[in-house]
Amino acid sequence: MSFKPVFYIIGILLLILSAAMLLPALVDLAHESGDWKVFASAQLITAFVGFALIFSNREKSFALNLRQTFVLASISWIFMTAFAALPFCFAEIQLSYTRAFFEAMSGLTTTGATVITGLDDLPKGILLWRAMLQWLGGIGFLVVALAVLPLLQVSGMQIFKTQSFGMEKVLPSAQQMALYILTLYFVLTLACALLLFAADMSLFDAFCHAMTSVATGGFANYDASIGHFNSPTIDWIVIVFMWLGALPFVQYVRMLKGNGRAVVDDAQVRAFFGILLSLSMIVAFFLLWTGQKTFFDAVRSSIFMLTTLMTTSGFASGDYSKWGPLAEGVAFVAMYLGACSGSTAGGIKTFRLQILWAMVQQQVRRLIVPHGVFQVHYNNKVVDNDVLMSVAVFFFVHILTWMAVTILLHLTGLDFTTAVSGAISAVSNVGPGLGPIIGPSGTFATLDADAIWILSIAMLLGRMEFLTMFVLLAPRFWRD
Repeated sequence: MSFKPVFYIIGILLLILSAAMLLPALVDLAHESGDWKVFASAQLITAFVGFALIFSNREKSFALNLRQTFVLASISWIFMTAFAALPFCFAEIQLSYTRAFFEAMSGLTTTGATVITGLDDLPKGILLWRAMLQWLGGIGFLVVALAVLPLLQVSGMQIFKTQSFGMEKVLPSAQQMALYILTLYFVLTLACALLLFAADMSLFDAFCHAMTSVATGGFANYDASIGHFNSPTIDWIVIVFMWLGALPFVQYVRMLKGNGRAVVDDAQVRAFFGILLSLSMIVAFFLLWTGQKTFFDAVRSSIFMLTTLMTTSGFASGDYSKWGPLAEGVAFVAMYLGACSGSTAGGIKTFRLQILWAMVQQQVRRLIVPHGVFQVHYNNKVVDNDVLMSVAVFFFVHILTWMAVTILLHLTGLDFTTAVSGAISAVSNVGPGLGPIIGPSGTFATLDADAIWILSIAMLLGRMEFLTMFVLLAPRFWRD
């Protein structure tokens, strides 16, 4: 198998990444921070490697085959992370490469876990770079998921065919779909930034938090995250745009093409909000019953907590680990769920939970009527057996990976709560875990190098939906 097309495209991606480094360099230069040289140096290195890969792998024409697409979808994230980590190494915070790689991986996979403390005093260039990584990672995965991964028919990604029957009738090509989605992504980010600015955020903070809200990433400019602003208005704005980033972007395109009810009519969207609001009300009632908050504060805090966890954003407006065992238990469950397919969010995804539940109902009916014929439906369409098998396999691999990562983290010396919640946080790309170390008021800064690498790999596996990476380990994949 020729790797020329793969490395050629990776070279292009590295050039895009190097161009993105120019903006934080200019911001640091404008604020008279010496860190502008950090980004200039990282940009030169990244651009040099990018050009080298392009010129050494040029062909008159080539097209990616299935195996090359698998390899590209997997190793491009590793290359991008490896070079995106350079500014964190060179900057005045002087992270080791291990921790810089973790921070970059957390950014590009929109996980939101961080090893950096003292965010309030960091140079603006580094803060902007963290936000930009999540913004680029969010749209990057979304475009790959909608334009490339459905072709691979792996990890249940065929559900885009089930969810979006006739998608080719919305737009004639994946490239046009990606262009529409990119435009929507820009518009949502700009709208969020303007609203946050109107709510008394500084312009810089508004754009940084807008990028990480729409990308459902969760990197903030302050150690206290969104709680730093102590503003109900800002909380609600962030909540709404986390919702918007967590819904299927293909349905937004359908709305633009004339189907005004595309989002509302999607069974996945209705289920997502139904689960989120139900769990939020349970937590709100608990906060009221225990006298911890007033009615409006309880509702806002609980909705913010469930939104940031189910959309895998990782923001925090308060330390929900101190609200009591019920709130902490609900938080742990929410880490599993995820939001909608075709969005910037991670996790298991609502549509898979719906199909798994439909499969349970199907099996119960078969037990009652052994000779009956029962089919699983999704969005009023029959789901074929290939999709059912893919979803079941994904769920099994997700649980198996979480268990394996938990054991590995526990072996590094972490306590059980930190290991269990850290594993599910990384595998589902959520961000914060539970407990005093990596909870919503903590960071991953105190974890040792072994745990950091384990979590970095887990974040990548979760973002690539497992089988896309695991298939590279199969000997048969490499046979001609």
